[in-house]
Amino acid sequence: MRRLEILRVEHRDLDSAISALVDSGAGDQMQIARLKKRKLRLRDEMSLLEDSLVPDIIA
Repeated sequence: MRRLEILRVEHRDLDSAISALVDSGAGDQMQIARLKKRKLRLRDEMSLLEDSLVPDIIA
C-alpha cells in the first residue's frame, strides 16, 4: 500500500531529525517534543493501516 510506505519514510525521516537535533544540542525541547508527538501519530496511523491489511482469522 502506497500510503503505508509514505508514512514509513516520514517516520524514518522524523527519527533521523530528532536524533540529529538531540545529538547537536541545536533543538529546543519544545521542538523535539513536537517531532516526537508527530512520530507517535505516524506510528499509530501505520499500525491502523497494517491491521486493515491483515484479515481477521477466526480459528
